Amino acid sequence: MNWLEIGAIILAGVWAGTINTVVGSGTLVTFPTLLFFGHPPVSANISNSLGLVAGGASGAWGYRHELTRLRTLLKQLAPASFVGAVAGALLLLVLPPEAFEAIVPALILLALLLVVFGPRLNAWAARHHADQVTGPRFVVLIVGVLLAGMYGGYFGAAQGVLLIGMMSVLLPNGLQEINGAKNVLGLVVNFTAAAVFLVVDPSQVNWAVVGLIAIGSFIGGLLGARIGRSMPPWLLRLTIVVIGVVAIVVLLV
Repeated sequence: MNWLEIGAIILAGVWAGTINTVVGSGTLVTFPTLLFFGHPPVSANISNSLGLVAGGASGAWGYRHELTRLRTLLKQLAPASFVGAVAGALLLLVLPPEAFEAIVPALILLALLLVVFGPRLNAWAARHHADQVTGPRFVVLIVGVLLAGMYGGYFGAAQGVLLIGMMSVLLPNGLQEINGAKNVLGLVVNFTAAAVFLVVDPSQVNWAVVGLIAIGSFIGGLLGARIGRSMPPWLLRLTIVVIGVVAIVVLLV
């Protein structure tokens, strides 16, 4: 590994950590970078997931003030993220890469529509006395987090967009709080998937790549929290939509 590759991977990690904290889809930066330098796809995906754990931790810490009112809810949602991540990580090790290619762009498009129309749908729900996350609404939330965790454990690109879109509709909280919750749940998924990879197939882990991405993403997580928390809701929503559209284009091409 030469200095050019080292520098490129660290910079990709910084960008991925920043984008993951603000929106999501950081994997669309680091994963292609690793492929460009000749790393095998499965090894690159696994090593990338391990390295991005550091960025998830710093990003979640950066949003700690927004999470004050969501601690109880996150304790209820985290197990769903954990189970989903385990399932997704195992699927990565046994299924061909083409398995999710058809459905992933459609999922991201659905998430973007939820991000755009989330406030109106949430306001409608509040008028119908659904401002509390209980009953069927809570079940839908748990299932959605579980499926997002499964997708995140499998690949992870735009997992944040999926979570924000879903929670924008189902939770009565502001977008910044939802973004903070997304960072915590994304951290649970990445950490869990990384642990599964280490136990089941440690030979696929490139520790040099893990270390470089971890350094970059940790810095990026701190930067992303600073940038994301300073954004007004409309700008954050617009950023989510733009990055989500880019993710769809990249995945389709």
